[in-house]
Amino acid sequence: MNVVFFELKRRGYRVFIGKIEDKEIDFMTEKDSHKFYVQVCFTLGDEKTLKRELAPLFSIKDNYEKIIITADKSFIENYDGIKIKNIQKWMCE
Repeated sequence: MNVVFFELKRRGYRVFIGKIEDKEIDFMTEKDSHKFYVQVCFTLGDEKTLKRELAPLFSIKDNYEKIIITADKSFIENYDGIKIKNIQKWMCE
């Protein structure tokens, strides 16, 4: 998680930790008018973990980008508008 935090800071984002209802949002980011939400999870290998990581993002009712960053290399890349990205690819964007 620290790698993602420091990369967001390096890219110039203000980074906040968030909470909606009883669910934690790993990072809420903001730079100029660009905002997005980030969950970080080493692996989304089972349905329970995937649901846990998606839940706070589904609870947010705005239209800003929502992503999950994972070390997994094989996964569905989009769950109802929530993007899932491999950390290595994300770091190279």
